[in-house]
Amino acid sequence: GRKQMAYVGAVYTIDRFPRTADEVLDEIARRERQKERPRPQHKHVWGDMTQLEEGERIDGRSLLFVELAVQCYYRDPEGKKTLICLIDGEEPLWDAQAEWLERAVPILDFFHAMEHLWKLAFVFFKGYAAERFVEHHARMFLEGKVDYAVRNFGRLRQKLKPKSDNAAEVERAIGYFRHNRDRMHYDEYLAQGYPIGSGAAEGTCRNLVKDRLELSGMKWEHTGARAMIYLRALY
Repeated sequence: GRKQMAYVGAVYTIDRFPRTADEVLDEIARRERQKERPRPQHKHVWGDMTQLEEGERIDGRSLLFVELAVQCYYRDPEGKKTLICLIDGEEPLWDAQAEWLERAVPILDFFHAMEHLWKLAFVFFKGYAAERFVEHHARMFLEGKVDYAVRNFGRLRQKLKPKSDNAAEVERAIGYFRHNRDRMHYDEYLAQGYPIGSGAAEGTCRNLVKDRLELSGMKWEHTGARAMIYLRALY
């Protein structure tokens, strides 16, 4: 009851950049950062919060996606460009995408998938073995073998006590990957040169909201918080 969610997004235009699974894994490990990676152009960031208008609750997700949809229209009014929508696994956000950016290719942010993969790894392994587990299954994801990886997770789950916390953690991860499998065709996305990470929006969450509105001792009224988010987004 002390905090309210701010929904943040970014719209930008970027050139296609085909890659292989090896190139992505090397870049994640910072062994060989891609020097020729295209940079986002004309980035527009926005944030919003749920509000009450004349007693009616207007969801912050919808307010954000309306703004993003308007920006997409301004950039491509005839709908000729490929439109990508990168989100984490939160289902209400995907619902908003389906409503406001229906023609977009929905892609699960690869780094959110990696977070769930690391949680799985630490259930079964420690140290270097956990790193090898993550790298092995991340490669499977990038090569389009999500179903095979999930079956492997299921076999590992059988080694755990059925009602243990670890078993519940594995079940959550398996459910997450199964639910999002149609947004995890990373082999196809990489071949097409699509981005697979939502770093532009993740950085915006920090720069637009947290660094200004969540400093020590701060308390905000709803109207003031929204005004500050709008002002910073415009800036």
